[in-house]
Amino acid sequence: MSNVLKVSLQTTIYSLAQRGWSRRRIAKELGINRETVGRYLRLPKPAISTAGFEDGEAPKPAISITGNLAGKEESKPAISIAGIGAGRRSRCEGLAEVIAAKVEVGLSGQRIYQDLVEQNGFSDSYQWVQRFVRKLKGAQPQRVWRMEARPSEEVQVDFGLGAPIWEGPSRPRRSWVFRMVLSYSRKAYSEAVLRQDTETFLRCLENGLRAFGGVPLLLNLDNLKAAVLKADWFDPEINPKLADFCRHYRIHVMPCRPYKPQHKGKVERGVAYLRANALKGRRFKSLAEENLFLEHWESQVADKRIHGTTRKQVAACFEQERPYLQPLPDSLFPSFQEARRSVHRDSYVEVARAYYGVPAELIGHQVWVRWDSRCVRVFNQQMEQVQIHSRVEPGRFSHVLGARGLHAPVISSCRYWISRAAVIGEQCGQWAQGAFELRGAESLRSIMGLCALIKQHSATAINTACSKALKAGVRATDRRNGKNRTLRSSKDHSTKRERSRTRLQLVFTAKPVLEDQLSADRGSVLAWQ
Repeated sequence: MSNVLKVSLQTTIYSLAQRGWSRRRIAKELGINRETVGRYLRLPKPAISTAGFEDGEAPKPAISITGNLAGKEESKPAISIAGIGAGRRSRCEGLAEVIAAKVEVGLSGQRIYQDLVEQNGFSDSYQWVQRFVRKLKGAQPQRVWRMEARPSEEVQVDFGLGAPIWEGPSRPRRSWVFRMVLSYSRKAYSEAVLRQDTETFLRCLENGLRAFGGVPLLLNLDNLKAAVLKADWFDPEINPKLADFCRHYRIHVMPCRPYKPQHKGKVERGVAYLRANALKGRRFKSLAEENLFLEHWESQVADKRIHGTTRKQVAACFEQERPYLQPLPDSLFPSFQEARRSVHRDSYVEVARAYYGVPAELIGHQVWVRWDSRCVRVFNQQMEQVQIHSRVEPGRFSHVLGARGLHAPVISSCRYWISRAAVIGEQCGQWAQGAFELRGAESLRSIMGLCALIKQHSATAINTACSKALKAGVRATDRRNGKNRTLRSSKDHSTKRERSRTRLQLVFTAKPVLEDQLSADRGSVLAWQ
């Protein structure tokens, strides 16, 4: 038999063990597995006959033992094998009862080692305790409880590695297979994908429910990031998008414990069965080709097999479970993308390389953003919508201030403030229009300052001052740049164009006259609203 060592090699194992060599050293020297060495040394009697050796003569090993010279004393063993049975004796055997009591309580190996050092003066390494605890637990295995579900009670889902996709002469692409198994009938749905993000996971989940023709009660999955943000056995933090999906389909998420794949053993075994039976040794030219093959394999192979546990045909068992499934909703789950975003100092969040404004009180906080091809919605941590925007092109902002902090282009802002001045009164509007015609965009702040005077003076007083400024034909003090200038109206202008320009200059430079008039009317009670 190929799994039995040669007689000479077995003899060498026994010979080296009698000389005090450890199992690790024997395995390393002979180039075999340490467990194989232990298996032969644990036998109650030698697995081979040692007949032919004279009485008292020890069998010679198959390899030379370095360090032993003729006529000299044999080399000492690397590790003492004094004790019961072959192999080295554990240094924890003197504290076996203490360690066993701690194992029964449920303490970890590290905790047991710490207690032994503090309470019993244990001076050896932690590895001794670790191996001894592992040996005790192996001698007392824990019971495993089998879990079976009622019809339509549970569905288990998981991802597994799919077949390679050869789309051209370049390297093959790795694919993943999403598998979904009903716990009662073992009816399954499989779909090959290239990613495991939340959107892909939900599309696969929805396609599986539509293929079953109904919805089970519970969704059992592991703690993949696309579904569970924070794993917790009692109160896990579910991805908000998955939570909305489950509300839409009336299914409840029940994640299993972290690092406990046996809690969803049906789909774990189902993925292994799919990889071994359907995909092993196969390759596909595209993802669509792989999905077509999986659909045919599920209906012609997986559904027609007699399951090893239920002893029933999967398709026939599914027909018994189908009436118990909840009905599907009328519509599909809305397709959108979702992610967390940090609100920048300018109260914007970045979505698909574009920028969208949010309320200023959320600056520095985390928000949830959902977007599709038409709009972008922003939610706070309580999933309350706080803002909605139409999609904009990458590199654009939903709303920004213009040049010099204006809410619109400069010329549009000038026209807006001229209209605001006209609301105060006709003369005020004329003064603002004249200033704009004379100085253009440069007059914007002067017009804004004129409109701001309504906070301190009445509309009648402002209009009266503007009227006097428009009619002023003599000295008007121009205080721009901190200088005093005098402008006179000239009667020598012969052309209409020159007279118009002189008038506009007087209109703009008559601001001090306007201010003096307003100061005289400070007691007016008529206010503009």
